[in-house]
Amino acid sequence: MDRSASTSRPTEQNIGVIGLGIIGRGIAAHLRRTGYSVFVWNRSPRAVPNFVGSPGELAELCNYIQIFVSDDQALLQTVEQLSEHLTPRHMILAHSTVAPDSMRAAAQIVERRRARFVEASFTGSKPAAEKGELIYYVGGTDLALREARPILQASSKEIIEIGGVGDASAVKIATNMITAASIQAAAEALGLVRALGLPMEKFIEAMRPNASYSGTLAMKLPKMISRDFNPQFSVKHMLKDMQIACHIALSHYLDLGVTAAARDQLLEQMQWGHGDDDYSVVARKYLQDAAPESYEQQQQSGEEAQQAEDNEEIASSPEPKAENMSPKAAAVDTSEQPLLRLAEAGAVVAPTTPPLRRGFLKQLLSRLSPGQE
Repeated sequence: MDRSASTSRPTEQNIGVIGLGIIGRGIAAHLRRTGYSVFVWNRSPRAVPNFVGSPGELAELCNYIQIFVSDDQALLQTVEQLSEHLTPRHMILAHSTVAPDSMRAAAQIVERRRARFVEASFTGSKPAAEKGELIYYVGGTDLALREARPILQASSKEIIEIGGVGDASAVKIATNMITAASIQAAAEALGLVRALGLPMEKFIEAMRPNASYSGTLAMKLPKMISRDFNPQFSVKHMLKDMQIACHIALSHYLDLGVTAAARDQLLEQMQWGHGDDDYSVVARKYLQDAAPESYEQQQQSGEEAQQAEDNEEIASSPEPKAENMSPKAAAVDTSEQPLLRLAEAGAVVAPTTPPLRRGFLKQLLSRLSPGQE
């Protein structure tokens, strides 16, 4: 552990950071550059300055502790580990994107120890964290928010007060619904443009003055075209957020069709092993390297396939054995059912793939033929 003697005792200038993922790591580095003494802890040890042995040790050194863990369970476990070491001098700032109920439960654990709690969900990816330019959506009491503001200002360009604890989490989930849907729509649009043989750069040029253009599209479209899926915000985290949205929707009888579709595409990428890639990797399936066929070639191929099916005696074949398939291939559901349904407590249950029906190819081709519904 690399610690200077001058910061070995708790002071108001000491800030603790828990969770050294993309955002937590960037924020810790930025705070150091701005003059704060930063101590860090992560569930898996990291070779970084001032890495301490436990959350309890972090609480001994720091009055202010910022939590950047990834999900509901991790947030609740972290505040439980901290709780026995908390005193009225402590303030906990929770930055995780979780269900509103989980955020409120975390606040209750902290406040039982008479410490203060501020919910500070954020928008902004890796570059914004490294530059200290996140936008925080905050929730908490007026007194706690006033005290937290100088700490949050050190790593943000804007702070938006939403309401009580849990309210900011709800807003953050809602904004991510739009972000995920926007990137999924952009991926499909790129696929259409490419299938028609048009330059994808022209699509970007046409989008720039379009009313639906956004900062997200400005950042992601060029990377999608170049197949640069280096993570700024990962598939696994965006998928988690869409699952939270769908779970909330079930309890309020809401039909979130677009969000569910975006969730399914993210799940597909998870199943194919791209969970740590940027969530814009959903474009991968629409931008395959093989040159797209012309419409005439597709029609000819379809007619040949249909003729072959008509002339072939189709026997009922057993389903392939699981041991003969790769785990990733076995995980992908190619049926017409939704890729997942949300079970109790937000669990993901993959539906069973039905056996291939006789004449399936003929039915599919008939749907694709001009003039057919």
